[in-house]
Amino acid sequence: MNEDDRRLVERIRPLMQRRRGYSEKKMFGGVCFMINGNMCVGPWKGSLIVRLDRQHHEQTQSEPFVLPMDITGRVMKGWATVEPEAMEDDADLTRFCEEAIGFVSGLPPKR
Repeated sequence: MNEDDRRLVERIRPLMQRRRGYSEKKMFGGVCFMINGNMCVGPWKGSLIVRLDRQHHEQTQSEPFVLPMDITGRVMKGWATVEPEAMEDDADLTRFCEEAIGFVSGLPPKR
């Protein structure tokens, strides 16, 4: 995990720790924050990956500095990559995390 990702983890962790069902899992060479066993948010090469409702995929992608998530060579609908410019302010980071938490909290728990 690079230094940018470490700093982002330290910004995300306080937002996630207070959530019911919160856990962390090492994935993709970094940390993935989970809710009830479902992937929610995590750092990726200095950016933030967020899990969102697939039905709002196009709307989410239209925001400045928000791109499709493509870490495997294929766009993953229901996920977005939030570039650092979109979350310089803690309020913006919180907004993206809250949106992901809201969606993931409604998914069936995984064991």
